Amino acid sequence: MLENLKTLHLPAMRDCFEQAAQHAEKETLSYEQYLLELSERECESRRHNRIAALLRESGLPREKTMANFDLKRLPVKAGRQLKALVDGGFLDRKENLLLFGNPGAGKSHLLCALAHELIAQGRRMKYTSCALMVRIVSQESLYPDSRRPARNNPVLQQLAFAGKRKHTARQSRLQLRRVHEFD
Repeated sequence: MLENLKTLHLPAMRDCFEQAAQHAEKETLSYEQYLLELSERECESRRHNRIAALLRESGLPREKTMANFDLKRLPVKAGRQLKALVDGGFLDRKENLLLFGNPGAGKSHLLCALAHELIAQGRRMKYTSCALMVRIVSQESLYPDSRRPARNNPVLQQLAFAGKRKHTARQSRLQLRRVHEFD
């Protein structure tokens, strides 16, 4: 049994099948109920591992979560909007999310907290600084034939394209607006 579960890559079932069998015998559970319990444990373990991996990949600061954010700081309208954003529908619709406010108002913390919530739903997020993004775009501009992250990222491609052209400040603002409206 252990070897089969190992071959089938079912580590959670491998770790708990004996305990679950004893529980099933004690509670006189049917075979189906026993298998259901085992499969539920495997699914939950995989979900937990996936979320942990997504969190590691995201690069998000661990401390910037909803639990650490004072929601009372938000205006009432922003609080309602946040509740609507937590479902992640804006991602499905490929809509951008822009936050504006004074320095220290909590914009970065709020976005990180939102990203944590979306990762808990199984969505992939990536946190990066503006400086790193500019460096990636600059490298893409210098080495267009190389395999850089901007190659597969449409927003970074737009930024790289905007950086290669010489234009006025007004044209730059228009180009950046197009980047923010990118879908």
